[in-house]
Amino acid sequence: MKRRTKKGKLTHANNREEKAGYKKMKCPSDTKQSALVLSALIALLGVYVIPLSAQLTLSEPHRRSVVYKMDEASLTVHNELLNENLTLSWLSDHCYQCLFQKLGAIPSGKGPGLPSSAAFFVSTQHPLTLQLNSTQDTRELCRVHFSFGEHGNYSLWIKNLSNLTQKITCPIVIDKEPINSYLPILIAFLVYAGVAILIAIGGFVMGQSVLFFFPHRLDPVKKIMYRMITTMETERLINSELGSSNQASESSSRDPTFPAHRVATSRLRSLDTFRGLSLVIMIFVNYGGGRYWFFRHESWNGLTVADLVFPWFVFIMGTSITLSLNSVLKRGYPRVKLFRKTVWRSLQLFLIGVIIINPKYCMGPLSWDSLRIPGVLQRLAFTYFVVAVLEILFFKARPEDITMFLIPELVLYWPAWIFIVALETMWLCLTFLLPVPDCPLGYLGPGGIGDFGHHPNCTGGAAGYIDRWLLGEKHIHQTPTSHVLYLSTMPYDPEGVLGSFNSIVMAFLGLQAGKILLYYKDLHVQIMARFLIWGFMLGGISAILTKCSRDQGFIPVNKNLWSFSYITTLSCFAFIVLLIIYYVVDVRRWWSGAPFFYPGMNSILVYVGHEVFQNYFPFKWKMLNSQSHAEHLAQNLLATSIWVFISYLLYSKKIFWKI
Repeated sequence: MKRRTKKGKLTHANNREEKAGYKKMKCPSDTKQSALVLSALIALLGVYVIPLSAQLTLSEPHRRSVVYKMDEASLTVHNELLNENLTLSWLSDHCYQCLFQKLGAIPSGKGPGLPSSAAFFVSTQHPLTLQLNSTQDTRELCRVHFSFGEHGNYSLWIKNLSNLTQKITCPIVIDKEPINSYLPILIAFLVYAGVAILIAIGGFVMGQSVLFFFPHRLDPVKKIMYRMITTMETERLINSELGSSNQASESSSRDPTFPAHRVATSRLRSLDTFRGLSLVIMIFVNYGGGRYWFFRHESWNGLTVADLVFPWFVFIMGTSITLSLNSVLKRGYPRVKLFRKTVWRSLQLFLIGVIIINPKYCMGPLSWDSLRIPGVLQRLAFTYFVVAVLEILFFKARPEDITMFLIPELVLYWPAWIFIVALETMWLCLTFLLPVPDCPLGYLGPGGIGDFGHHPNCTGGAAGYIDRWLLGEKHIHQTPTSHVLYLSTMPYDPEGVLGSFNSIVMAFLGLQAGKILLYYKDLHVQIMARFLIWGFMLGGISAILTKCSRDQGFIPVNKNLWSFSYITTLSCFAFIVLLIIYYVVDVRRWWSGAPFFYPGMNSILVYVGHEVFQNYFPFKWKMLNSQSHAEHLAQNLLATSIWVFISYLLYSKKIFWKI
């Protein structure tokens, strides 16, 4: 639907978001009732959330001609100044050190009491600064800071309070209140929370009913429920696609150095739950996240929900690597054969990422001339290969007296730590010391209109330069997230070569979590204490590097660059989240990990499937109103729930895809 030509055109992020945007669970048991519950949830979302799209886009009768896009408001500027043509410019608070962008022109007033008017659309994602300049001599007449609401109508009045002093004011008046664009999120949350509560109550009532009516049958029922929860027969069939998360003692319980009074074959469900949680959020944000800005990747510095999940997946991959290789190496499996398997597994991941789910398919048949080489699975493949090889080379069995080492995950693994420190040093040297043509040394900015437009072609600094030199401009991502807000024009890939260095460090930090689980098996307090110490230590490093700010630090948190502060911050979060899930799922057993546990058991299949079938029904369909957050949110949540349901069905049928 096109807008009226008399409206001013806003060159803000919203209007190009769909063109330039980078793409990138509910039952406590494993019973078949989960299928019915998920189906009911899908129906509830359709009934309660989708109709909001009609309600949230209604306009007042006298403004029905205004056609809004998402995250937009209408602004009518009234100019009462005689003989003074004006130019209106805007600047987003989220755009660091950016130039003002022209919004449009406002003619001079027609006469006393007869102001001229011009209408524009403005963004509602972040607060804006509006600036009015005289067209004749470009002097600034007025500046106003305001946070607009979605689909609201506003008027900006330019008035001259005194002809003698030429004092000009520019108040903003609300003509029509904006809609509550976050109401669909609240409705969706209540639906999911309600279903979870009903399941919990239903499980409790069922258990009490069995106890009351069949007290003599309680023990068999408990045994059956325990078997359904642990499902060890199924889990013995699984060698996780990126490292098994089986507890270390699964194959080494006969070792006298490990306590034998615990259940030795218990799988750490918390790891699969954490992996599944990351994957579910990743699917949701990849499908659009309801088109809310905080469910999409940050333009440059900073964090959104979408920026959390990929590093967490990398982190838990590192944790699983050490747990899976530990038992194999302790049995004396030849390291050469393990190395060959590692190479083959990494190659498979890389080829799946390049050939099967390459985003270039969106532009037609795959062309080798413009094939994008980096990607999510490609980075996972490279990271997995390096970290797994480190584990194979420097593996050491758990010593009998672990208490003699203050930090065993460091002391016993010092050769690998030397490699990681050297790798991070290399990243720092390349990032801050590599000369980049026509760019300042150590540049970390987005280019475009950032840094007051001084370095428009320096997007990503050394990271972007290395990718363009090594892979070629046509083989990396053409429209990075910085293109939306910073108007950068240089190709840049967030999964590029230099960022892979820090991806390896991130996975290695996850591997340390696995070492803690191995060395302090069944010592829950010790495990959680060390998770907490690692989290605080990494958080402190992040605070120093960023100066607790988004843009002012030495090394800002930046997902596009995979900066050092980014991986320390996300590793801090990962240790804390894993601590909580470990305590709730594996220590206290208050929660089975469902529904996130199911996609966590089949992560590669679910990830590849959601990428391949993302444009097919029922994961996507033509919307009644494509400019409605409510309808996008309902579609994205339904698609994500379907993949959770599919992963449950695969789990119940004992179907697991491993590579």
